[in-house]
Amino acid sequence: MTGPLVLTIGEPAGVGPDLALALWTRRTELDVPAFLLVGDPELLAARARVLGHQVTLVESEPAGAETRFAAALPVLAVGVASRCVPGKPDATSAPLARAAIDRAVELVRTGTAGAVVTNPIAKSVMQRAGFAFPGHTEYLAHLAAAAGAPAPRPVMLIWCEELAVVPVTIHVPLAEVPRLLNTELIVETGRIVARDLTARFGVAKPRLAVCGLNPHAGEGGMLGREEETVIRPAIERLQAQGIAASGPYPADTLFHAAARIRYDVVLGMFHDQVLGPIKALAFERAVNVTLGLPFVRTSPDHGTAFDLAGTGRANPSSLLAALKLARRLADAA
Repeated sequence: MTGPLVLTIGEPAGVGPDLALALWTRRTELDVPAFLLVGDPELLAARARVLGHQVTLVESEPAGAETRFAAALPVLAVGVASRCVPGKPDATSAPLARAAIDRAVELVRTGTAGAVVTNPIAKSVMQRAGFAFPGHTEYLAHLAAAAGAPAPRPVMLIWCEELAVVPVTIHVPLAEVPRLLNTELIVETGRIVARDLTARFGVAKPRLAVCGLNPHAGEGGMLGREEETVIRPAIERLQAQGIAASGPYPADTLFHAAARIRYDVVLGMFHDQVLGPIKALAFERAVNVTLGLPFVRTSPDHGTAFDLAGTGRANPSSLLAALKLARRLADAA
């Protein structure tokens, strides 16, 4: 074991606290890996009362958290409180969510924790409070940067047992994708994916299937030229570096069961091209993994679900999968 998993509270008015509490109450039944919850103990106690959970909370540092987990939910207080109620973020939401991320990354970077698992945050809530990053992933890369060095380039991998996908461009308007897409970006993404699939997932020679941008992968130029001018040169450069990349493939024929046995990961050109298929296949089991960071980070592949917060109806399956994968990757490091 490489130290405890640290789980951030996420958006405190969302389902993050609910999911953490629910998993602890079912820790034996679901074989939940031990985790240290980073956040506000008072908010967690209040949420447990709302949900009707009988949860024993114990304030804890990382050392000893795993042994305490069987009898009590260990919580590391970050010194920032939130008075928000389920489903209704307020001005106290973002400071707590951000403080939990900061503390969790500090713990994993100093070797005190084995991996970071993040509950969802609400980007709009964070940005109204002065958060100057597009989302979780970019902020984690910022925190991971060594003093005076540029931030590492993070790559978003969405993973389940049956499928793994990576969007080369992520949270950008679809109209901007052709302008942002370039050969170097695809090559850099492919390198990071191949390296981390080997180093963290134990895939000796990862097979990367690369999507085209246009319908039918451009249909020989009739439906677009990006496949020939941008994507194919990137695949050839990856191959020249010894990476088993192939394509470009039409996205509409790449995700059925017979196709999936021919690759280890799909690189798509834009967000919905690859996230749509994996969410259709494994909506409640998919895990968001950030590659390219000097530590392991996973997250459930869903949002804050304000409408479910405090109701007891939020499904903890994706968070459970994120915790189990984080434990596996941390122990393999």
